[in-house]
Amino acid sequence: MVRFMSLIAFSPVIASSDAFVPSTFSAKIRTSTSLFSSNDAKITESRRDIFKKIALVTASSATAILSTPVANADSTKKPTKEELQRIKTGKEGIDYLLANWEKVTTTCRDNGGECKRDAEPVRRYMGLRSTTDPLFQIEKVFAKVKNMDDIDFDKLEEYFNAIEEYNSAISMSNSMAFISQFGEYNPSGGKEEVLKYLNESEKQVRLALKSLNTIVGILEL
Repeated sequence: MVRFMSLIAFSPVIASSDAFVPSTFSAKIRTSTSLFSSNDAKITESRRDIFKKIALVTASSATAILSTPVANADSTKKPTKEELQRIKTGKEGIDYLLANWEKVTTTCRDNGGECKRDAEPVRRYMGLRSTTDPLFQIEKVFAKVKNMDDIDFDKLEEYFNAIEEYNSAISMSNSMAFISQFGEYNPSGGKEEVLKYLNESEKQVRLALKSLNTIVGILEL
């Protein structure tokens, strides 16, 4: 099973993903892009490419922090009924998210104001926003399953493969959703850019759900 244990030193990240706000993110972009001179013929990457790379690194760092297990966690513990219920509840949340994708990812101002697409709910349903989200650091629960008395050991390989695929999809979905959130701040960006990465995030959410369905099936939740 893949563990996201490394942090990328390129981008300082605060433990709570709520710390990512446009002002600090824009500051990072200004700092990075100031290193490049428009008169330097050797520079071939556009400001847009630079933005995407910075956003991807930052989002990946956030996922790494949220996904890193506690080092001294007891690896012999069995998951509690409440923890197993979190898996089921989280899956049901993703089911709802995908069934109502456009509605959930659209926010409107009060009193009939402008509506826009917003990827923030995606990260919330995937357990990447708050400790109260059902799927927050759910990999810790996944790791305890091997200690269950009634686990079918013949299915453990399939189980751990599903976890690996789930973690990969979660990481990519988070990255795409994060970039989408700041698509309008991207040089040459706008609503089309927001929607482009939001759609990419949806594809990864569907892959994550497929793996989660496998996990739920094996655990007979």
